[in-house]
Amino acid sequence: MPIIKGLEWTFDTVAQQYEKLRPEYVPALYEDLFNYKPLDETCRALEVGIGGGQASLPILKTGCQLTAVEYGENFSNLCRYKFREYPNFSVVTSKFEDFAGESNSYDLIYSASAFHWVPEELGYPKVFDLLKSGGVFARFANHPYEDKGRPELSQAIQKVYDMYKPGSAEPAEYSEQSAKERADIAQKYGFVDICYKLYQRTRSFTAKEYIALLGTYSDHMTLEDEPKKALFSGIEDAINQYGGKITIYDTIDIEFARKP
Repeated sequence: MPIIKGLEWTFDTVAQQYEKLRPEYVPALYEDLFNYKPLDETCRALEVGIGGGQASLPILKTGCQLTAVEYGENFSNLCRYKFREYPNFSVVTSKFEDFAGESNSYDLIYSASAFHWVPEELGYPKVFDLLKSGGVFARFANHPYEDKGRPELSQAIQKVYDMYKPGSAEPAEYSEQSAKERADIAQKYGFVDICYKLYQRTRSFTAKEYIALLGTYSDHMTLEDEPKKALFSGIEDAINQYGGKITIYDTIDIEFARKP
């Protein structure tokens, strides 16, 4: 889905739905992360934009002290309750740009499908400052793509978008080149040992489940009520017309960078 700057506040208005419907990340991603940066109870980690906590539990289970910086008050409260059994967890409700962290104090800073909301020229220097020497920045995200196995369904859905949300063509499938370009950003800000990985998976939804998922995307949430209702109804009808199920093809990327 397209990223529209200035709409990051919208997710907090559907925090419960977001936590339920947005996906977690594949085990292989955490295996690669912990190989790149082992964590234990002596470590401190910072998560930028925890959202519904989709990427937090594997980090917490290492025993490290995890602090989440989250802009949304509803998300902050949701995650405080969700991870209430972990004394090594805390949340600061703040934009990352405004977070008053101590320099050279974190072993890992990571962000899952959230760092694109932070201006690059502010975010990367701040991460660099907060990390200890040898500390790691891990940036990862999930990139959903249309049902490649059934182009006729994708075409039918696109016709609905053309009618009720013109100009919202499906973006190109996320590529290795895109991941490389994202990874290379860190080099501009003094990071070293830069690398990236890609992972693939599919997810299947009924028509109603898919409409509920679309209701957690900022560019859909901010539509006027009538166009939104017509859009969702048309997409639901298209999915039901083609068997009642839709499969989404996800590409997940992670970029690693180390502070010298």
